[in-house]
Amino acid sequence: MADAQIRIVPSVLPADFARLGDECQALEKAGVDRIQWDVMDGNFVPNITMGPDIVAACRPLVGLGFEAHLMVSDPDPMLGRWVEAGCELVIVHAEACRHLHRTLSVIRDSGARAGVALNPATPLTAVEHVLDLVDLLLVMTVNPGFGGQHYLASMEPKLVAARAMLDRHAPAAELEVDGGIGPATIGAAAAAGARTFCAGSSLFADRDDLAGTVARLRSRAREALR
Repeated sequence: MADAQIRIVPSVLPADFARLGDECQALEKAGVDRIQWDVMDGNFVPNITMGPDIVAACRPLVGLGFEAHLMVSDPDPMLGRWVEAGCELVIVHAEACRHLHRTLSVIRDSGARAGVALNPATPLTAVEHVLDLVDLLLVMTVNPGFGGQHYLASMEPKLVAARAMLDRHAPAAELEVDGGIGPATIGAAAAAGARTFCAGSSLFADRDDLAGTVARLRSRAREALR
């Protein structure tokens, strides 16, 4: 059963794209909390991944929540498409939005939860004045664009500061961390304040034991909070 505090959110980026529906069902069976769709446009980041039709095709197959992580240069024109595809949470990058307040408002007005992500070099001040519209703050612990990168431990003070900022101004908002999260790194990220963890390559490293990996990730995070 999923822990009420620790959330494990797999990225499907390392999944078998020819079997995405099956992969989503396997993740649900393994006990994850929701699924993240990494959307890349080849502009904001140097990779290209998927569009909303792919997500919509997988939506009827599982009961898990979906989050869209939009690593795209101008997310505004496509926000509605991701909500229509079945994403209950839409995450945009502060660096990619001309009018971040407006973008977050549009997401919420569409009926979805609004998230904002920050690249490693982007300070927390970029979002401190929109926290009333933020349901989730995502701190990147890699530079976005590719899976399999190494966790940047130098981002842990940023996570500590982000946790304190949310506790003061948006206590109901989730603090998610994404990038290099695995059994060896999740404890440090949890100790720094994250409670939602996006894992990709480390989770799919043993496809025959997804449930075991999810359990190990959850256990390591819990241990760090004792």
